[in-house]
Amino acid sequence: MQVESYPEAAVPAALRAQVHELQNQAWPSDPPPPADTPVHDPALHPLSMLLVDEGLVVAALDVLRKPLQHSGTTFRAGGLSTVVTRETLRGRGYGHQLVAAARDVMADLRLDLGLFTCDRALQPFYESAGWQHLAGTVLIGGTPDDPFPSDQPGFDKVTLAAFFTSTARQLAPTFRNARIGLYPGSIDKLW
Repeated sequence: MQVESYPEAAVPAALRAQVHELQNQAWPSDPPPPADTPVHDPALHPLSMLLVDEGLVVAALDVLRKPLQHSGTTFRAGGLSTVVTRETLRGRGYGHQLVAAARDVMADLRLDLGLFTCDRALQPFYESAGWQHLAGTVLIGGTPDDPFPSDQPGFDKVTLAAFFTSTARQLAPTFRNARIGLYPGSIDKLW
C-alpha cells in the first residue's frame, strides 16, 4: 500500500474514476459529475493524495492551498478537502494513515499552516492524526460578497489546524475563538 500524490488534473484516469466513485458514494449527486471533471477550483492548487493498494484506491483526499490574511500577516495556508475512505475498508486505519500523511506533505510544501473544518463527530479522528481543534473558531468560506460561514444554521462543524512554521506557531493563539476569512471562492465554499 502506498500514498500517491498528483495535481488533481494529472491523476491517472483509472485512479481518477475510482476517486470519483468514492466521492459520489460519500456525497451523492444526481447526476454524478463526469470522472474527468475536476472537483476543485484550479486557483487553489489542488493536490490529490491517494492511498493505493495494487491499483485499488483505498482512501483519497485533496489538499487545497491559498494565501490567507489573518492578524496582519499573510500565511501560506492549506486545508483538507474531500477526505474519503472506501466504504468496505473503513475502520482499518487507512483514512488515518492518509490524513496523517497529508499533514506531513503540507509541512513539506512549506505551508505556514493547515486549517479546515469537519463535522463535529469527526474531530477525534483528525486529532488522532495530529491535527488540533481550535475551539470557538469559525472559518468563513465563499467570497467576501457571498460569505459561507462554518457556523451557519444547520451546520455542526469544528475547525482543526496544524501550525508548521515558527511564525504560525507564534501567532497560533490569534486563530482560537476567531472568525477567519478564508474565502476560497464559489466552487470550494469551505475546505
